Amino acid sequence: MKPLWAPWRKIYVVGQARTKGCFFCKDLRSSSRQDAKNHLLHRSRHAFILLNRFPYTNGHLMVAPNRHVPSLERLGDPERLDFLRLLDLSTALLTRALKPQGFNLGINLGRIAGAGIPGHVHLHIVPRWKGDTNFMPVLTGTKVISDSLQATYRELRRSLRAM
Repeated sequence: MKPLWAPWRKIYVVGQARTKGCFFCKDLRSSSRQDAKNHLLHRSRHAFILLNRFPYTNGHLMVAPNRHVPSLERLGDPERLDFLRLLDLSTALLTRALKPQGFNLGINLGRIAGAGIPGHVHLHIVPRWKGDTNFMPVLTGTKVISDSLQATYRELRRSLRAM
């Protein structure tokens, strides 16, 4: 049997990934010079796009409003429109850079529904390819991610600048 090495997942597995407070707010408050470190791809007036640090697939993005609110109905119309514009930008960016064949989009409202940060609504954008699921998650509880976050971030930033 060949080993599958994914050392960046250790933080998540042992529970050290939890930060105090909202990491969306923390990343947004950081200087834009920290965007690469935080995997923050794009900032707009009312929302932002960042890579999921513990992705379901390569290129798993999230869109979040700048304001810390638990649900979409708490957003004003300009915020909601900006949020949806960044959804469109995200799918266009992923299509250009990674060429997925489809997307799963999801918002988990409340901890019971699976929201890891229930106080800050966010949208998951998961690129999908034919055959991207296999026996690994079923038999071993392991998902194979084909590229590092840093390499994916660089590729997406390069494509974003070209758009």
